[in-house]
Amino acid sequence: MNLITSLFLGFVTAFVGITPPGLINMTAAKVNLKEGKRSAFWFVLGAVIVIFFQAYLAILFAQFIEGRPDVIVLLREVGFGIFTSLSIYFLLIAKKPKVKKGKIKKRSTSTRFFLGMLLSGLNFFPIPYYVFVSITLASYNLFLFDMTNVSVFVTGVVLGSFFVFYCYVTFFQKIQDKTDYFMRNMNKIIGTITGVISLITLINIIRYYLK
Repeated sequence: MNLITSLFLGFVTAFVGITPPGLINMTAAKVNLKEGKRSAFWFVLGAVIVIFFQAYLAILFAQFIEGRPDVIVLLREVGFGIFTSLSIYFLLIAKKPKVKKGKIKKRSTSTRFFLGMLLSGLNFFPIPYYVFVSITLASYNLFLFDMTNVSVFVTGVVLGSFFVFYCYVTFFQKIQDKTDYFMRNMNKIIGTITGVISLITLINIIRYYLK
C-alpha cells in the first residue's frame, strides 16, 4: 500500500468531515476574530491533539470489528438510536442559538489550548466517522490495518484537520455574514445531518436483515 495514498486519504477524509461549519471550527474563527491568531492557533492545537487520538482509537476499533458483521450491525442499530435522538433534540427541542456580538475578554493561550481539547473531546462524531471511513476504504483495498499505514493515515487526518481550521481562522472575516447565518441555524443544520445519517443507517440495517 502506497503510504502517500494513505496520507492523502487521511487528509481528504478529515477535510470532508470538518469543513462544514461546526462548533470547533466556528469557535476557532471567533477566537481569532476577538483575540487574535495566537490564541486561535493554541485553541486549534488543543483540538487537533484530541482529534489525533480519536482517529487512532477509531481505526483500531475498526480493525477489531472488521469481518464481524454482527458487531457492525449492532453498532449501526445503536448509532441509529443515537442519531435519531439527536435529530429530534436539535430539530424540536433545542433552543435557537444566538450570535453574540462585541468583544470578549482576553484569555491566556493555555486556557484556549485546553478549551480546544475540551470541545474536541466533547465532539464524539469523529470516532464513528473514522470507523466507517476506514472500514469502507479497506473494503475497496484502499487502506490496510497495519501500524505504518494507520500512523500515516492518522497523520493525514491531523494535517487535514489543521488545514481546515487554518482556513477558518484566516478567512473567517471574509465570510462572516454567511457563518453568522450558519450559527443562527446550527440546530437545524445538525438535526438535518443527523437525520440523514439515521436514514442511511436504517437502510443499511434493513438491507442486512433482508439478505
